Amino acid sequence: MSMFCYQCEQTSKGSACTITGVCGKDPQVAALQDLLIYACKDISRYAHRAYEAGQRRDEIDHFTIQAIFATLTNTNFDAAAIHQFLREAVKIKAIARQLATEATGRDEEFDCPVRWEAAVEDRDELIGLGESVSIQNRLDLLGDDLTGLQELITYGIKGLSAYAVHAQKLGQQDPEIYAFIHRAFDYLTGKPESAEALLALAMECGRINLRTMEILDGANTGAYGHPEPTRVRVTPVKGKCIVVSGHDLKDLEELLKQTEGLGLNVYTHGEMLPATAYPGLKKYKHLVGNYGGAWQDQQKEFEQFPGAILMTTNCLQKPKNSYQDRIFTSGVVGWEGVRHITGHNFAPVIAAALAQPGFSEDAEGKYIMTGFAHNAVMKVAGQLIEAIKAGQIRHIFLIGGCDGAKSGRNYYTEFAEKVPKDCLILTLACGKYRFNKLEFGDIGGIPRLLDAGQCNDSYSAIQIALTLSKAFGCSVNELPLSFILSWFEQKAVAVLLTLLYLGVEKIKLGPSLPAFTTPAVLNVLVDKFKIGPITSVEADLAEALGK
Repeated sequence: MSMFCYQCEQTSKGSACTITGVCGKDPQVAALQDLLIYACKDISRYAHRAYEAGQRRDEIDHFTIQAIFATLTNTNFDAAAIHQFLREAVKIKAIARQLATEATGRDEEFDCPVRWEAAVEDRDELIGLGESVSIQNRLDLLGDDLTGLQELITYGIKGLSAYAVHAQKLGQQDPEIYAFIHRAFDYLTGKPESAEALLALAMECGRINLRTMEILDGANTGAYGHPEPTRVRVTPVKGKCIVVSGHDLKDLEELLKQTEGLGLNVYTHGEMLPATAYPGLKKYKHLVGNYGGAWQDQQKEFEQFPGAILMTTNCLQKPKNSYQDRIFTSGVVGWEGVRHITGHNFAPVIAAALAQPGFSEDAEGKYIMTGFAHNAVMKVAGQLIEAIKAGQIRHIFLIGGCDGAKSGRNYYTEFAEKVPKDCLILTLACGKYRFNKLEFGDIGGIPRLLDAGQCNDSYSAIQIALTLSKAFGCSVNELPLSFILSWFEQKAVAVLLTLLYLGVEKIKLGPSLPAFTTPAVLNVLVDKFKIGPITSVEADLAEALGK
């Protein structure tokens, strides 16, 4: 069987994965995920009408964002888990239809060419139905431009759904976010053919993602306090150990609670590094530091790690046999054959860690800084503003985003190295692993490298930019500030849409442009926002500093 997927940056030959995913996703899982998105759109038609009539149900909204999140790149490639989502979708659709009927007084049954729910117990049949609703089918029907715009919106919704799941796990949500998802998915089921209307909906997606990131920021800081500039050890210490990767702070907190006093050391990995800066998490003394680097290096790093491994969210690579018996997943993340933790019962993870040798001795102590989220930066905002006015800080470069294995990403290391010494680097997400262990020094006591956190913390970078623009009485585009972004998966798409919604111009995006952004669509983005691909470090630096 074949597949068609072009939602991530490393897609095969820069166009689409059609045989198997470069990410590790097989055609069966791809088909089931396509069908799950189709099912969510089906549910949203009813949920949207209920919302319009003033009615909603948490179980509908929470299921929808979790199911959408499960389809992100390198999140859940377990066919059985996606099948279970589809089983649950049947129940949720019935609830949504009943709610819409009660709210509107009309019992509507919308045309559904693919009767996915009728075959929900037959996985092979579901796979076949998934193939029938693939992107390739819409490309054949609508063409590249309209399909690409529809997918741009869908991928933005995937990204903001991930942020919404994290916030909801900490008890924070906003019905406006769910209402938008249902409205947008309802609109997409109508096979819209207006490129102008689709682009407007994409900008609305950017607005809603900004609100979602605000909710998530409030959830994280409300639960764990504002991140503080923190010196983090990046070399191992003696003892048995667990490494936690992904993004979910609640999972990390629960693991830290359950391991306290057991003689186990806990390390962060990948996007979990910024968790070490939250007061409510770093108070656990057995959270001893960060191990390894970005997500794409995990197979090598996890093989060498002498303990248990917990993956809390994306990004998960196919586990190697050498550590498959000591890696675990939680939340929406999953891979066939990997044990999944439910209900924050981390006893199996702890048992696996105690059975491993751990690190036999302390390595030489090496440290990096993190924790420069918006609250920390705002505390020195006056000093920062005065340094810019005095010419001590000439320019700020936001160099951030996803990391990945595809060639061309060394650009970001070279760019950071060549940033002039009178300029600051603001960074976030796993793209920082390309340069965050280098020495950059400081300018008048302000570190030249400011790590604002995870991709989930993009709100911090936006707030810093907006605060500076208010202080200088100008737009973000008039600031001595440049966005040099790397992208990989759908959260990066959502953040890009937010930046475009805010009117940010001249964003440099790389290492390659999205395959779903056709030349016609790209021309619109270039004309309206002056967005462009990265070129050479020298040329892009010269362009930025010539502002």
